[in-house]
Amino acid sequence: MELTRREVLKYAAASSAMMAIGGPMSSVMAADAGEPDKWVKSVCRFCGTGCGVMVGVKDGKVVTVKGDPNNHNEGFLCLKGALMPPIVYAKERVTKPYIRKNGVLKPASWDEAMSLVVSKFKGAIKEHGPTSVAYYGSGQALTEETYLASKIWKAGLGSNNVEGNPRLCMASAVGGYVTTFGKDEPCGSYDDIDAATCFFIIGSNMSECHPILFKRVAKRKQADPNVKIIVADPRRTNTARIADEHLSFRPGTDLAIMNAMAYVIIQEELDNQRFHSKYVTFMTSDKKKVDFDAYVKFLEDYTPEKAAKLSGVPADQIIRCAKMFAEASGSMSFWCMGLNQRIRGVWANNLVSNLHLLTGQIGKTGATPFSLTGQPNACGGVRDTGGLCHLLPAGRLIKKPEHRAHVEKQWGLKPGTIAPKPGLHTVALWNAFSEAKVKAIFVICTNPAHSMPNVNIYTEGMKRDDNFMVLSEPFMDAETVKYCDVLLPPAFWCEKRGVYGCSERRYSLLDQSVEPMGECKPDVEILLDFAKRMGVDPKVIPFKNSDDIWEEWRIMSSETPYNFAGITRPRLEKESGILWPCPTEDHPGTKIRYVRGEDPNIPKDYKNKYHFYGKPDGRAVIWFRPYKGAAEEPDNDYPMVLNTGRVIDHWHTGTMTMKVPELRRSFPNAYVEVNTEDAKKYGIQNGDDVLLETRRDKMVFQAKVSDVCRPGMVFVPWFDAKLMINKLTLNAFDKGSKQPEYKICAVRIKKA
Repeated sequence: MELTRREVLKYAAASSAMMAIGGPMSSVMAADAGEPDKWVKSVCRFCGTGCGVMVGVKDGKVVTVKGDPNNHNEGFLCLKGALMPPIVYAKERVTKPYIRKNGVLKPASWDEAMSLVVSKFKGAIKEHGPTSVAYYGSGQALTEETYLASKIWKAGLGSNNVEGNPRLCMASAVGGYVTTFGKDEPCGSYDDIDAATCFFIIGSNMSECHPILFKRVAKRKQADPNVKIIVADPRRTNTARIADEHLSFRPGTDLAIMNAMAYVIIQEELDNQRFHSKYVTFMTSDKKKVDFDAYVKFLEDYTPEKAAKLSGVPADQIIRCAKMFAEASGSMSFWCMGLNQRIRGVWANNLVSNLHLLTGQIGKTGATPFSLTGQPNACGGVRDTGGLCHLLPAGRLIKKPEHRAHVEKQWGLKPGTIAPKPGLHTVALWNAFSEAKVKAIFVICTNPAHSMPNVNIYTEGMKRDDNFMVLSEPFMDAETVKYCDVLLPPAFWCEKRGVYGCSERRYSLLDQSVEPMGECKPDVEILLDFAKRMGVDPKVIPFKNSDDIWEEWRIMSSETPYNFAGITRPRLEKESGILWPCPTEDHPGTKIRYVRGEDPNIPKDYKNKYHFYGKPDGRAVIWFRPYKGAAEEPDNDYPMVLNTGRVIDHWHTGTMTMKVPELRRSFPNAYVEVNTEDAKKYGIQNGDDVLLETRRDKMVFQAKVSDVCRPGMVFVPWFDAKLMINKLTLNAFDKGSKQPEYKICAVRIKKA
């Protein structure tokens, strides 16, 4: 296929139309491939939507994919998903191990590479203790891979320095759910889209970042003209263009807007007192329990008029949106990185849930707060299995002695084996590696030399001779390959077997479709080999393959509210995804949590309809979260706001989508999006070269002048390794979630 960008967009539009009318969706076939010999059930490799795919195999090679008609996406795929096969056979695939010698990566045998890795890790532990070694994983790794790595480090090596890139994208969503409900992960499911009558989309460009879900929202609005859509976004994206109300606010002021919406809801007596008086606790930011009247008093600082002055959104528009949300028969909120990647990310998440708890728009079909996930397994892998420095599997915390004791018992460990102090979170971990305080790090399935904020300081640290990095990476042109000491060739996507868990708590099996290329091995095999060579007790790591790991994790979950004991491997082979909790093999999976009769964690004879069992009193929390500005606001020297994000053509650091000729040609380079008013002010024409400069670095981009960005703001996509915007971004982070503030920093622009 050879498509121009215009043809790509026409294809996407046609695909959307076909889905909207319920028509069939054809797959994209490799030229002259012929009909596949077999179809293998799998899951898309890109975003957290978790679309089911069928992989077409002919003569032992992947020749096509098509949507799985039995999964939630009903056979539909976005363009990226439909064009995955070329990625598998890209010329940049790493197919053998490499060791860096005299600054150059040289081919090596597996034994030579792993022997060097183990000697470095053993040496670091012997000289500096367990905290000198670390694992850095990914929301793209399989559930089994993350569970295994976390267990190797925490139970086998005695190090809680286990982190992953979901700290950069979903940690604030975790913090928001846990502080509000006591447990992580969404309350509802994708099926709520088909019943909602109001959608509140904030901090998310669904049309480009989660196109399959966006099409489902659009289909819902098409089916019922009474459905209302509110989009809160400083950019006038394609998502915003279908909105009944687009709140174009000054970046960072959305906290004030949501508090103002709560103010209006109470003043107009649209709150559900019967619900919040029985099922909600009101709590100040310093964790003091107060009453509803105190909350009303707190909101007096957030009248629509006051919020309008802060945000730039007219007061009457805030009032209209508050009424829309509260008066709907079912309101569903979606958010993503626009809320999470902030120094007040947890607070912003809390405020979305506040609106649902205040109005009772929760726990019924079509009414739920719902965070969207950026990676295919950030939920079912890193979050659920405890693949972060402060977590243990199934939502338990390292700092709690009773949680450590429970996990040690489940793992058959001697009491006290798990270190009581949490490890280093992502920013602290890479700071420590840059300072050679962490001596050896094992990186899997992620590209930190591109994805870290303020990335220059971390790539400088990666150059040091007194630290050591081993990288398992499928593609030789990934930025982090430039800095690793050992490069290992992992099996990629359809070359291995395991589970992804998507945004709606749906676990789905990726079955192996083809044999790994060259000398590539699944990361499970690599990690098992590492554990054996490191001398980890075989009783701690008794696994032979990913099926064994899933079986232990499945049984381990059964003693927790994450219970998915009923999601067996044979069942996953047969079905296209199952939502947990799912305690037994005949359980259908759970679409609505915290509701008696829907959530199996609540006894059928429980006295109340709702039970937020993550909290000791069974009540969810409405938090008092005041508006506070960004870590770096615009000033006289740097008068504009820099925002970063994704485009529909590419995903994350582009190491996969740039391998697809059609996607690469349709969007070959990053650009800077400039509002027409700002362009006139600075003498910038569409297509001009523009210099962007922050306090960290400067870079030249081609200008794209339009009405998408609001005045005073510029936007740059972050996929392009040649124009790496993360050299300019800020690494300040949320004190609660430890997630960096990618979305707001001060910048100045001028024509280059």
